[in-house]
Amino acid sequence: MTVYLHDSRGAWIAFRTDPGARDVFNPEGDWIGWLPWGDDDVVTPDGEYLGTIRGDRLFAESSWRYRGDPGYPGAPAYPGAAAYPGAAPYTGLPGGYDDVPTALLRPPVPLSSTQRLHV
Repeated sequence: MTVYLHDSRGAWIAFRTDPGARDVFNPEGDWIGWLPWGDDDVVTPDGEYLGTIRGDRLFAESSWRYRGDPGYPGAPAYPGAAAYPGAAPYTGLPGGYDDVPTALLRPPVPLSSTQRLHV
């Protein structure tokens, strides 16, 4: 069962393929993070803090403390398209949290070898 994650406004921003899955994807199916410690903290594939899952929300904790290098788990298989879940209700932000910056939810597209030659 797909687990949909939303921001404070209720916009769908990410999903997990099932409640026990460690990988987190954006709505386009791009791998944006994983849960390395078996709790609700999500880090990017590069090991940087992405956010914390709180119920059906993914928020960035403003005072999150560095927990060490989680390593690299290896890229997961493409999850396929997730059905659009619709919007969730507005919740507001819990104290000490912000919405995850949009840039972290959209990984950069790698340049092709031709593009790299012209940069």
